Amino acid sequence: MAFALKGLPPAAFQRWFQASGPELAAAGGRLITVDEDFGYPCRVSLTDAAVGEQVLLIPYQHVAGPSPYQAIGPVFVRRDAAAAAEVVDTIPPYLSRRLLSVRAYDDKEDIVDAEVAPGDRVDGLIRKLLAAPAIEHLHIHFARRGCFACNVVRSA
Repeated sequence: MAFALKGLPPAAFQRWFQASGPELAAAGGRLITVDEDFGYPCRVSLTDAAVGEQVLLIPYQHVAGPSPYQAIGPVFVRRDAAAAAEVVDTIPPYLSRRLLSVRAYDDKEDIVDAEVAPGDRVDGLIRKLLAAPAIEHLHIHFARRGCFACNVVRSA
């Protein structure tokens, strides 16, 4: 079962990089200058931001709609992330270096399965979950803090 990891669309965040301080704060966001190599994972580029880069930290609704599993949580976005990443059949370092929670959703956005795995062993879990016909897509979360990391879909 081939899969694709999908980054978030950068257009959803660009206005916040130009927002005034009070407007950004009212939305629950802030701009941060990265001060360590491993700790600011960008949800658009699916890479860790480098020291000195500016990132946006802001709440993002990653499960919307009428589902009881609606969810919103913090995401980091690199200022220079220009395009949503699509990573096919590979687990990038952004994920492979972390403990992950993988949540399987059906077409009603209900969680129908979930497991936790080290990132360097999540490939098989993704393939197993996507092999079930009832599963529409997966969300990967960073298990320790629970933050949304990326969406996973079947790929041709």
